[in-house]
Amino acid sequence: MAATASFDPQSVLKLDGYLEPFIPAIAHRHERFQKWKDAIDQYEGGYEKFTRGFEMMGFNVKESGEVIYREWAPNATEAHLIGDFNQWNRLSHPLKKNTFGVWELTIPPKAPGVCAIPHDSKVKISMITPSGARIERIPAWIQRVTQDLAFSPAYEGRFWNPSTSERYQFKNPRPPQPRAIRIYEAHVGISTSEHRVGTYKEFTKDTLPRIHALGYNTIQLMAIMEHPYYASFGYQVTSFFAASSRYGTPEELRELVDAAHGMGITVLLDVVHSHACKNVLDGLNAFDGTDHQYFHEGSKGRHELWDSRLFNYGSHEVLRFLLSNLRFYMEEYKFDGFRFDGVTSMMYVHHGIGTGFSGGYPEYFGPGADEEAIAYLMLANDAMHALYPSVITIAEDVSGMPLLCIPVSQGGIGFDYRLSMAIPDMWIKLLKHKTDDEWDMGNIVHTLTDRRYGEKSVAYAESHDQALVGDKTLAFWLMDKEMYTHMSDLTPMTPIIARGLSLHKMIRLLVHSLGGEGYLNFEGNEFGHPEWLDFPREGNNNSFQHARRQWNIVDDQLLRYRYLNNFDAAINHLEEEHRWLSAPQAYVSLKHGGDKMIAYERSGLLFVFNFHPTKSFTDYRIGVDEAGEYHIILTSDEKKFGGFENVSCGGRFTTTPMEWNGRKNWLQIYIPSRTCVVLGK
Repeated sequence: MAATASFDPQSVLKLDGYLEPFIPAIAHRHERFQKWKDAIDQYEGGYEKFTRGFEMMGFNVKESGEVIYREWAPNATEAHLIGDFNQWNRLSHPLKKNTFGVWELTIPPKAPGVCAIPHDSKVKISMITPSGARIERIPAWIQRVTQDLAFSPAYEGRFWNPSTSERYQFKNPRPPQPRAIRIYEAHVGISTSEHRVGTYKEFTKDTLPRIHALGYNTIQLMAIMEHPYYASFGYQVTSFFAASSRYGTPEELRELVDAAHGMGITVLLDVVHSHACKNVLDGLNAFDGTDHQYFHEGSKGRHELWDSRLFNYGSHEVLRFLLSNLRFYMEEYKFDGFRFDGVTSMMYVHHGIGTGFSGGYPEYFGPGADEEAIAYLMLANDAMHALYPSVITIAEDVSGMPLLCIPVSQGGIGFDYRLSMAIPDMWIKLLKHKTDDEWDMGNIVHTLTDRRYGEKSVAYAESHDQALVGDKTLAFWLMDKEMYTHMSDLTPMTPIIARGLSLHKMIRLLVHSLGGEGYLNFEGNEFGHPEWLDFPREGNNNSFQHARRQWNIVDDQLLRYRYLNNFDAAINHLEEEHRWLSAPQAYVSLKHGGDKMIAYERSGLLFVFNFHPTKSFTDYRIGVDEAGEYHIILTSDEKKFGGFENVSCGGRFTTTPMEWNGRKNWLQIYIPSRTCVVLGK
């Protein structure tokens, strides 16, 4: 098949003229991607067939009940399938190896339509290496594994083949791709208020309605791909095709995704293709006895900080495994897209370790770039967008890689969004190290608006990262121990609580409306969840105290958490109405250091923030481009948001046709200390 025409460098230069010296490097990346794509087209039947590896590898059951099992293990000299079904007999079910190192076995049905391997029974592959050693592994493409911690931390492979009546049947179509994503980042296991691991069923019944009521249109599910260590937050994956059995069965996860679709909510998977758990007995590490099957050998195949293995993205079979893994979750569970974890680690040979990114372009296109991994990301994005035009892909990248969110056909890496990781870092630094009167309005605005032209960003004030043990949620930074004693309406509104509630609301509206083309909130932070996240582990006596969400405190109508929850919902619903996330970037007309004032226009609305700790301003003049009568459509000072009602919705203001702060008109408003207002026409 003939190679596809290369991208046009002009499409890159229209976005950023400073990339001109790096056009050869960008072209080289694109050529590497194109070679892989051409090979897939020529030898594998294109993306459509290549990404369906799960229909060829692992266990596949025919209607007749016949089971075909295939496993890639080129180093093995013998292989046998063992399990409950054959009393773990290491000789009765041998596999045959082809020239590509793929082993195959066909097991006839027990009776017409009846598998010889019982549903949910235990299985393993037993192999002999060239040295004569016997090794036993969980099949790499296994779709269910379970763990009995009373017996061993190691997982056991399960043959998942429910009957037609037990298999979940999807009822709802995928929702259309959201105009702009408002993401609720969630972890099924912590979604209970009880001291235990939450379940898919509970999440479907209890958490989905909360997310829907808050106005989020997208859920990002963490820690779904199976991981042996709960406290790893899902980032040390052993079985890539197995949805975590901690929370329930594969059918219950299907039901969760389907129920979200029924509410019009898009569901994204937090996918970990940046590295893999180093476990041997229940992971991919040394699967066929070698150091270099799925991963690079030696130090190149190890991440020194994460203590994990690094994939060889230059391997044909590894590409089949990873691309099929994406397709599997789209097809089998009906996920709508992915948040790719650890993209910075993937894109650089130094993995970002000990490297500060100054923004200099040689950092992105020099010898530090890992072109194999970048080509994989291009293939992943190109394949998923070709197969599922409505798919959404998000990159977790701290480096600021140019063209990360530009289509592959235009010379980019192909993501739809990048996470604006500098924004939450800024808020933590301000709250930790600066007094309120030291806050620099210009720097805050710069951090929120500093994004690459033509590339979409997801802004967030805090995610799971900021709440992990050793740090704490923004609400806890703001109010700390007073949250234990003064969050009830029956107690006085102390200065610390008043400040905390006000700044929590202002920070969220500012980030939501100024910071990007998408917004993300981590589960519970919408209502100011106290303290931090810490999973059960030896160091905390295996406690679930901080590995849960205290829904009871937001549901209690006497506690002030509900005010923050109400404001979060109000922001999302207002965005749905006025669509600022999909509007062009805001025009900031005011960032006044002394007055601690910020004002900007976006999507026909005027946003005004007074961050001053003590000063309220009467008749404060604000520039606005469009003339007319404006009225307040949202204010953080309303009583239902825990405000003091010094400003209320409905107040009307008429513009004066005189230039102010670079705008054609101005209006004057009353803006109390630590208050924000949104005005519309």
